[in-house]
Amino acid sequence: MPTVIAPRPSAFRRPLTWAVPVVVVSVLMSLLAALYLGGVADPQKNLRHFPLALVQNDEGDVLPNGQQANLGQSIADGIEKGLDPDRFDLRVVGIAQAREMLANGDVYAAVTIPSDFTKRVTVLAEAAAVPGDVEKPIVTVTTNPRAGTLGSTLASTVADRALAEANTTVGSQLVDQVTAGLPEGTALTGTAALTLAQPIDVVVAPYDPLPGGTGLGLSAFYYALLLVLAGFTGATIANALVDGAIGYLPLEYGPFFRQKPAVPVSRLRTLVAKWLTMVVVGAVVSALYLAIAAALGMPTPHALLLWLYGALAISAVGITAMSVVAVLGTPGLVINLVLFVILGLPSAGATIPLEATPRLFGFLATFEPMHQVYLAVRAILYFDGRWSAGLAHGLTMTLIGLALGLVVGAAVAALYDRRGRRRAVTAPSARDEAVGADG
Repeated sequence: MPTVIAPRPSAFRRPLTWAVPVVVVSVLMSLLAALYLGGVADPQKNLRHFPLALVQNDEGDVLPNGQQANLGQSIADGIEKGLDPDRFDLRVVGIAQAREMLANGDVYAAVTIPSDFTKRVTVLAEAAAVPGDVEKPIVTVTTNPRAGTLGSTLASTVADRALAEANTTVGSQLVDQVTAGLPEGTALTGTAALTLAQPIDVVVAPYDPLPGGTGLGLSAFYYALLLVLAGFTGATIANALVDGAIGYLPLEYGPFFRQKPAVPVSRLRTLVAKWLTMVVVGAVVSALYLAIAAALGMPTPHALLLWLYGALAISAVGITAMSVVAVLGTPGLVINLVLFVILGLPSAGATIPLEATPRLFGFLATFEPMHQVYLAVRAILYFDGRWSAGLAHGLTMTLIGLALGLVVGAAVAALYDRRGRRRAVTAPSARDEAVGADG
């Protein structure tokens, strides 16, 4: 008959029995609330080094007053002066470089001033006095929804605001020039005056729009979240089940409680067995994710690459999480929750760009697993698996995290074994008995 240890009733009267879980849960949930609410409260206020591209192709022309001018350059200069360099990272580039940046997700939008901008403004001014059809000059704002839906929306808002000021400035100049060139006693018609007052058409268009089934650009984030959760929760479950199978944790099914005889096995061998379990879990779950995504109609280009990276990410997160528990014991479960979930979600840079969040999140993103996994998954799903679109960074950081988990876990587990820190059930100490008796 197995020995049944009856619970000491006095333990439930000890303040620490109730205070510890209340304090731990309250602290963790407060941290969660502060990070999540603080990250979404005011993205525009938190803007810093927000990347935008500006393409100035205008070749200039002779204005109706006979002066040579380049209104496109004037608008570009106005946009540069009007954007705070601490809040915006405005990159003045050529059209080919702007397209490359959009294709890699390096900028959230590009403003393009065409080569015939001044010429079209001149034609518009002349048409105000001479009847005839004419088109307004166009400035294009190309957004990048693949880099982030909210990021492209913020970029479009900023560009619209900057171009609205340019529109008013150029319009005021045109009205003065055309009015000065009219015969004495002649005035602009109302339609001409309205046209000249707002002479620029701003066209907003997405660069390489996302296909259907991508959740408006959120599918990459949720897929990355699933990979991290598979590693984190998979490690927690596998850790408990393996320990239960070798007799170091009780297994409880409803009213049934079972404790297997402990198998004499070293900490290092146990940890390696758990790691191998997570490798298998990673391969299987990554394949299941792909099958489920396909069944739901979610586009998964480069499916083999996505499966391979998914298996790696799940394994890396799971192995690292198991190593944390092997090093710290039960407190490692809380550390894993903080590391992989509480700090990971707000610093992922997926729903809200990191450039629009508090600086703390930018710092966390340098090492937080969620951000690294998101960059790699986004590159595979949205940017044709381009190495330079985040796949190289995400893959490298995932491998570094995996290596760190392996080295630290193996080293500490081996150290515990050498020092004789075997996993064995010990009898309560005299101090514990005294505390239990006192309640």
